[in-house]
Amino acid sequence: MSFTSLESRILFEDNHLIMVNKISGELVQGDQTGDIPLVEKVKSYLKKKYNKPGAVFLGVVHRIDRPTSGIILFAKTSKALTRLNEQFKNRLPNKSYWAIVSKNFPDQNGKLIHWMTRNTQQNKSKAHSKPVPNAKEARLHYVKLIELDRYSILEIKLETGRHHQIRAQLSEFGFPIVGDLKYGAARSNKDGSICLHAKKLQIDHPVTQKTITISAELPESGIWKVVPFDLVN
Repeated sequence: MSFTSLESRILFEDNHLIMVNKISGELVQGDQTGDIPLVEKVKSYLKKKYNKPGAVFLGVVHRIDRPTSGIILFAKTSKALTRLNEQFKNRLPNKSYWAIVSKNFPDQNGKLIHWMTRNTQQNKSKAHSKPVPNAKEARLHYVKLIELDRYSILEIKLETGRHHQIRAQLSEFGFPIVGDLKYGAARSNKDGSICLHAKKLQIDHPVTQKTITISAELPESGIWKVVPFDLVN
């Protein structure tokens, strides 16, 4: 990713924070693949922009899955990181996601409650309709924003933060996210993405305490093109 193209994806930046619109396929942090993660790209951007000597501090506050797109928040100081970690630990930030699923999604709005188990070897979670041993309760709220000829577009807000929660719960409900082969989609997207986007994030600024609400534009490619302009704007 070039300096210029990353710069175009920056949603908010001040002395304490930086928010970036992650594209599908980017890692937030490094893993065994050796691919350059977003955190390192942002460090390079900061180093170049501010002509910083030595290592650049950048704290990872939260993550989203590699095939998911949308808002990622980083802390530029250790003080900001500590305070933001506390906010996320206490589930104070308000996050919303958009997802595309197949048409005929049954309800205009509602709540899903499942009990989730995780298979670390497969890097996959399972949502169960009833409590099972070693499971954690998972809760989310959804609103059907619009139904199109072939798809339904949902807005989702999480009450809990389980591994692959949205993907697993929607799959168990019978509506896997478009492109999400791991969780039962009929086919993959050409670019390897899934149609799940971290659309909006609201936090209290860790220094000024002012409420900040940031929205990330939807991907411009693939099935996201079906989203009506007036719905996004």
